[in-house]
Amino acid sequence: MSLKNKKIVITGGNGRFANVLKQSKNKLKFYYPDKKKLNILKTSSIKNYLKKIKPKYLIHAAALSRPMNLHDKNISRSIDLNIIGTCNVVKICSELKIKLIYFSTGYVYEGKRGNYNEEDPLKPVNNYAWSKLGGECAVTLYKNSLILRITMCEKPFIHSSAFHDIKTNFIFHDEVASMIPKIIDKKGIINVGGKIQSIYSFAKKTNKHIKKKSGKKLFPLNPSMNVSKLNKILKSEKFLLLLFDMRCVLG
Repeated sequence: MSLKNKKIVITGGNGRFANVLKQSKNKLKFYYPDKKKLNILKTSSIKNYLKKIKPKYLIHAAALSRPMNLHDKNISRSIDLNIIGTCNVVKICSELKIKLIYFSTGYVYEGKRGNYNEEDPLKPVNNYAWSKLGGECAVTLYKNSLILRITMCEKPFIHSSAFHDIKTNFIFHDEVASMIPKIIDKKGIINVGGKIQSIYSFAKKTNKHIKKKSGKKLFPLNPSMNVSKLNKILKSEKFLLLLFDMRCVLG
């Protein structure tokens, strides 16, 4: 399906991912409301904004994430923003028949053996992951939806040290931004990530001065995901684009 002239609203319009998306080369028609224009804690605010814009899609990226211990210290805020806020978004998208894309996390998997696929049992590693899984439960009720389980971060890696003993699929915001047009029409659940490697190895690519540290007392050692479903979709989209280009050349 062509995305030309299709309106896409992204919640968390001033967030890290949205700011990267604004700078990307995507020529799609994105709208970036801040919480004054679209407050996910108020269904009336969500409904009024979406009825005004009339989007085809809504990417729900607004969430409480870092620091992780905030989800232990302030459970109410975690529940409000990541669970209740998501429930509100689902309600209005369902009512207005808007396709919903929800950003979840790879930390919903147990994190012991790694290489988790989308059908594996879930056992969130911390309160943040539990709050995102709570959001997933609401999104799953709405069939015109897509759940993306992602572990992404800023580029370059912003921290001074990284775990050398934890394997994951970290991916940069700009890489996810480039994938959006290729996966936005899919439904169900897709693991989104890059190469399985230690966080330190990933971070060192953009921060040569990064220091090693251990995370084995803080996190499970291998929450990495199997991203073969994602890669198959991206490969298929690339083939279709090549086929389209050939048809254009041949007339």
